[in-house]
Amino acid sequence: MLEILNYLRVRYMSEKAQGMVEYALILAFVVALALVLTKSGGLKEAISNVFGSATNQINEQLSSGGK
Repeated sequence: MLEILNYLRVRYMSEKAQGMVEYALILAFVVALALVLTKSGGLKEAISNVFGSATNQINEQLSSGGK
């Protein structure tokens, strides 16, 4: 009985540790990807342009009375 419990404990702990390592690697990949995309300027400028365009359109609608 003790051997079975020991086997299950070792098996469960190794799977849990493997899952934690996989999540850590995925998180590191996402962070690295985000840094590369924002540092290169392409994504940062595109997002800025979208928000700037939306702001301009809203301001135009407000200044024209919504017509």
